[in-house]
Amino acid sequence: MTHGSPPGGGWRAEIDAATALLASAGVASPGADALALAQAVAGIPLGRFRAALITGSLAPAPGELDRLRELAERRARREPLQHILGVAHFRALTLAVGPGVFVPRPETEIVVAAALEAIAPLTDGAVVADLCAGSGAIGFAIADEFPAARVWSVELDRRAFEWTTRNHAALDEGTMRRVTIQRGDARTALAPLNGTVDLVVSNPPYVPPGAIPRDEEVAKHDPAVALYGLGPDGLAVPAGIVAAAERLLKPGGTLVMEHAEVQAEAARGLLDPARWTAVRTRPDLTGRSRMVIGRRTANLSPGASPDETIEESEK
Repeated sequence: MTHGSPPGGGWRAEIDAATALLASAGVASPGADALALAQAVAGIPLGRFRAALITGSLAPAPGELDRLRELAERRARREPLQHILGVAHFRALTLAVGPGVFVPRPETEIVVAAALEAIAPLTDGAVVADLCAGSGAIGFAIADEFPAARVWSVELDRRAFEWTTRNHAALDEGTMRRVTIQRGDARTALAPLNGTVDLVVSNPPYVPPGAIPRDEEVAKHDPAVALYGLGPDGLAVPAGIVAAAERLLKPGGTLVMEHAEVQAEAARGLLDPARWTAVRTRPDLTGRSRMVIGRRTANLSPGASPDETIEESEK
């Protein structure tokens, strides 16, 4: 890099042009995306890059503005920003992502928050199963933020599991030792853990077969295997997750499972009152119903009365 370009020139002008291009293409956050692309090209921390834009103290090196234009054109074609940058930021983690794996979303960070709340009392240790792990975002974040957790992350799809493996290898050594990754079917995986797990957490595929995601980035680039939950309502895979949780969880263990906002009632209905208690829907930060939570009971004898199921979203 060279220094001394005047304020308003160089980077600033090219970021403004990229912002206009992305806005015209319908990108939801054109300014933020243009800045992220420019910062990636410049290769310096975002705070320093922002300061340099204000002072005009950082001139682009040869070819850097051309590179920014190239990346902006890719983003204008609605290629996900995370694919272009090669990373997705999720809670405190930076995860490698790209074609073949679902890009973790901010709303799923609230799933992690609910999971952490469920195991918070277990300071002597918590056994966690993350089913349909994808990039590893949920399970790895739990292990990162709750040092008493021992996490098993399961992913079936071969391409997605390559990303699980890559992100597992990038964890710090202490966290990595507490996370086991496994390629397998969530419905049958982890049989040696049956009845010993404190928390099952999952963001399974749940989109109904006829529904097309609104965002082009999702519809065109997220793998179909990570989106569509099968069955007429998209809940066949989630139902399999519930069945797996029933065998994995110890009595009193918790299931936290993401779903679409229109599936709240149906998702609660997957949890048999004879096997689950305190079943409830929890909203994300925008107030949309986005996850079902339930606590595993001991198997009840015929005629026994389970605890009352909560049928309304938490307020």
